[in-house]
Amino acid sequence: MSVDKAFRDMIRNEIEVQLKPLRDVVARLEEGTADLDALRNVAERLAPLAEVVGPLFGAQIPAAAKGVRRGPGRPPAARSSVTAAPAAAGGKRRGRKPAAAGADGARACAIIGCGKPSRTKGYCAAHYQKLRMLEKTHRRPSDWKDYADPDSVDDIKLPRGRAASKALAAAAQAGHAG
Repeated sequence: MSVDKAFRDMIRNEIEVQLKPLRDVVARLEEGTADLDALRNVAERLAPLAEVVGPLFGAQIPAAAKGVRRGPGRPPAARSSVTAAPAAAGGKRRGRKPAAAGADGARACAIIGCGKPSRTKGYCAAHYQKLRMLEKTHRRPSDWKDYADPDSVDDIKLPRGRAASKALAAAAQAGHAG
């Protein structure tokens, strides 16, 4: 027997010894998945019976089991309870102002001619981001009020490039001076 063959046999035996616990675990997992498959088959066979008999005993079938997929956001029941809840006492109110108009409860953006539904403080997502930027740079116009009426606020065109940096510098100077 050559040294090379003896060396390979020694390595092969060592690998077998090291891998034996792993093989045992894999074999047990395969046995467990067989049990899970059997349970899944039983559940699938009993699903029609559960749909018929379950409501008699007050059991509710989850939406996933019915095959109906729920849309994004909170479920309708949770949404109505959140809307009905009063604002936190003494705290600053966050989020949407209760809807005033529209059949589905959506208000239009406060910016004249925008037409998108409002999301926060009476503005659509894009104009709310503009409002936040204007507040951050101390350039918020006086007519850009929180919860302004729909189509009641004139949009402003912000400068870009060098004009924007000059406007920011002027706003910073006004902020430090005042």
